[in-house]
This record gives sequence, C-alpha cells and structure tokens, in this order.
Amino acid sequence: MTKILLLEDDETISFGIVTALKKKGYEVLCCPSIAQGKLCFSQDIQMILLDLNLPDGTGYEFCKWVKKQQDVPIIFLTVRDGAKDISKGLDMGGDDYITKPFHLSVLESRIGAVLRRVSKQTAEPPNKLSCGTIQINLDKIEVQMQGTVIPLTAAEYRLLLVLMENKGKTLSRTLLLEKLWDAEGNFVNDNTLTVTMKRLREKLGQPREILTVRGIGYRMEDLYE
Repeated sequence: MTKILLLEDDETISFGIVTALKKKGYEVLCCPSIAQGKLCFSQDIQMILLDLNLPDGTGYEFCKWVKKQQDVPIIFLTVRDGAKDISKGLDMGGDDYITKPFHLSVLESRIGAVLRRVSKQTAEPPNKLSCGTIQINLDKIEVQMQGTVIPLTAAEYRLLLVLMENKGKTLSRTLLLEKLWDAEGNFVNDNTLTVTMKRLREKLGQPREILTVRGIGYRMEDLYE
C-alpha cells in the first residue's frame, strides 16, 4: 500500500483529500503543521502532498528539509499560481504543482502519474546517454557536463532525459507534456514546461545542444558531431 504524507492545515480540504485517497487504496497521514509533519515523516513515505501556507512556516521550508532526508516525490497544493512560486517549487525538487481549487479526480491522476514516473525511472536499464558536452548516467540518475555533476530536480532530469532519448527530433510541447507528466497530458499547466525548461537551461549554462523550435517545441542536437 502506497503511504502518503499530507501537510494541510485546512480541515475541510484535508478531510476531502484523505477520504478520496483512502478509497483509492492509499494510506494517508495528515498533519496540519511543519512540526507535526517532521514527526510523521519516515523512510517508508512514498509521496508528500504539501501546502505552501502552513501555520508554522512554508511548504518550501518543509520541502527543503525533506530533500535532505530522502528523495521522495512531492506535489505542492496551493492557492499561489504565480510563475515565481511554481518555479521555486520545482527548483526545490517538487515533482508537480497543483493550484487550488482542484478536483480530487485531478489530484488522484497527478499522484498516479508521479508514482508511475518514479517507478519507471528505477527500472531504467544501466547505460549512458550523451549529446555534445552533456552526459546522463542512467545507473546513477546523474547528469554531468565535462566531468562536473549538475544537480537537477526530478522534473528537470526527466525533461533532459526525454530530449536526449529523442536526439535530433523536434518534440512538440504537447508531446513533451504527454511524455513527462501524464499519458493524456490533460492535468498539467503548460507553464510548468516553460519554467522547467528555463531552470534546466540555467543549470546547464544555456547549452547550445537544446534548441527552441519557435511555435512548436524543442530539439536536442549534437552540434559537436
């Protein structure tokens, strides 16, 4: 049974989420504060649903603390829908960002999508991918440029991986959303892709290998071949 930790101080919202997820077979621990969340957190937690506005701090603070303990998938649940908030959440290691209000069916779909991605990542065959100065070690889920390890969030890593697996092919934004977040691409704000790509490029030093195909999407090109 998948064990989920929910940090939400609104009793009405938390009750609805817990009830819906338990019907789907999930085990849910609900905490109204960061302090209680830390007490409930353990190594067998497989997913965290995290509100940003908590009585004793922000969800960002808890996310940062969790990532030091364990690389567990995190989905932010918040009323904040600005690009800066989304960017910050993804940059800190969040796997998804859902703005309130939302339908419980959408939340369930997002949780399932994230869990499938995590499961698929752990099943990747051991080998390496390369494009120009960029290399991915699939054994370690590690990205390097000229021997230097580049720390990426899970979302940034997945985006780079899809681009490198399809090197030389132009991938539309719609196709990338389908491959990265959900089989149908119905549950992700298009802005998430833009923010993730921006952060990825910044961390890789604006690499020449990632090309923008105006009005369509992106392409990974080995310009050094």
